[in-house]
Amino acid sequence: MNSAAGKSTLTRADGSPLEVLVVDDEVNIAELLGMAMRYEGWTATLAHTGRQAVARAKESRPDAVVLDIMLPDFDGMEVLRRLRAQAPDVPVLFLTAKDAVEDRVAGLTAGGDDYVTKPFSLEEVVARLRALMRRSGATDRGRSSMLTVGDLTMDEDSREVRRGDEEIALTATEFELLRFLMRNPRRVLSKAQILDRVWNYDFGGQANVVELYISYLRKKIDAGREPMIHTMRGAGYVLKPVG
Repeated sequence: MNSAAGKSTLTRADGSPLEVLVVDDEVNIAELLGMAMRYEGWTATLAHTGRQAVARAKESRPDAVVLDIMLPDFDGMEVLRRLRAQAPDVPVLFLTAKDAVEDRVAGLTAGGDDYVTKPFSLEEVVARLRALMRRSGATDRGRSSMLTVGDLTMDEDSREVRRGDEEIALTATEFELLRFLMRNPRRVLSKAQILDRVWNYDFGGQANVVELYISYLRKKIDAGREPMIHTMRGAGYVLKPVG
């Protein structure tokens, strides 16, 4: 869960952000994977069909591809064939059904570089991608440990949080929740996304724990001030700078 907590991020050799193409016909899964990529400091492009994947790969020239084998138009094997025709060296991480051993064998035989099985943890996907992209030339770069949104600041190394001049004491879970919000400012985050990223729960289930910890954060971050944490009814929560 803390893969982004350190002071280094993986980048292209020139220091620009890595681009990952995420291909999955289940929109929620694709969005969660995209969120995990952005949390690492990478850029994510999403596609939900094979045709979209091939078209977006031409546009974005990704550094790696996360590719579901089961797609509505043509399967991941055909996507891989077309991707490799235009980018022979791009690393591909297959997503396969839990029991589909033949899928995994076929995927690797077809030229995929690695695979993870569904249901998967976002941490495992990120770890596998890191390994693949390092092998293909990505480099670790130093990164500032400071996050800033409006007058709210967080030092990820010292774990100090301030709003204006006031230091705010947070529990470990409150800190992780706020870090996730601060890494995605102005972006509406659903309860499922927050659960998966902060608590590593599967989708659904303990949504009330998100509400509870959002209320704890509000009491510490927003109490007596213009609020930064907003509820988007039916959608989730968003952290926005004041003004």
